[in-house]
Amino acid sequence: MTATPARSQYLSSHPLLRTGDLDEARHCVAQKFCDHRLEVTHRDTALSVQHNHVAGKNVSVNYMQYGADVTIDPGMLGSFYLLQIPLSGHALIRHRGEEVAASACTATLLNPDRETLMHWQGNCRKLLLQINTSHLTQIATGLIGAPPPGPIRFETAVDLTTQKGRALRQMVVSCARAAEAGALFGGSRRGADLRVENDLAHALLTLQDSNISHIIERADAGATPSGLRQAVDYIHANLTEPLSLCDIARAAQMNVRTLQKGFKRRFGLTPMQFLRNTRLDAAHYQLTARRDPPSVTSAAFENGFSHLGRFSRDYKGRFGHSPSGLH
Repeated sequence: MTATPARSQYLSSHPLLRTGDLDEARHCVAQKFCDHRLEVTHRDTALSVQHNHVAGKNVSVNYMQYGADVTIDPGMLGSFYLLQIPLSGHALIRHRGEEVAASACTATLLNPDRETLMHWQGNCRKLLLQINTSHLTQIATGLIGAPPPGPIRFETAVDLTTQKGRALRQMVVSCARAAEAGALFGGSRRGADLRVENDLAHALLTLQDSNISHIIERADAGATPSGLRQAVDYIHANLTEPLSLCDIARAAQMNVRTLQKGFKRRFGLTPMQFLRNTRLDAAHYQLTARRDPPSVTSAAFENGFSHLGRFSRDYKGRFGHSPSGLH
């Protein structure tokens, strides 16, 4: 695979740390992650640390570079999982008794209850996704319909040349770009932020192998027609609410995996695609069937769309013209 050229930096609108001081770097980075040992490999090499950071309730997205060869020893992370996506350069990661050579083609996923030791080269730049253990466990419980039998442990190496690896990388990059543009984790769209956090945890669980992957695959007990009707009725009754996949599954009294497979078989759509189309259909009806139609903005907000640009794009994709063209 030819690696996609990476931009020089992500989250530049959210700078957290700029320093050449080793102690300051160790202290500030520890505040966002965990206590760790940080050493410069060649003592005559100057550090040039850059850390950009944005956080939601359960996740954070980070851009990191040290500007010198360093050894990072966090021991166990303790309370979070950490996906590290190299943008350039190389790193050697020791985790779960194996060594992984990280590069633009290989990311790493660190588990909270296993020892880690890292060596970053000076030209190594990474995009990091941090997810709280409690949040990931909650999403896993929704996926399989019961609490996991024990701690969730992922395979360390993430192959970014595969379809699943590329999808995972693109999702994190998209989140970083949205946060940089002020459309995510800014505090004003809490419902949308939580949906993205759920989607990120769901992506990790379904796109990267773990010790519960086989349980997730077997979780489809078969969506019943009555269960799907409950899901559809719930969607229609709550179009204006910030619904999540877990909300719909709970209303239908089935686990998330069963709900997803049932919708795919019955409608050829995911539950969230079905929700989006239902909202668009309701807005389209209001804009075309009424003698005194609402404004496009009102129709969008009344049907659960908080982003007008996305509403216009999706509306045009479904009906072949923009909503503004109706007036």
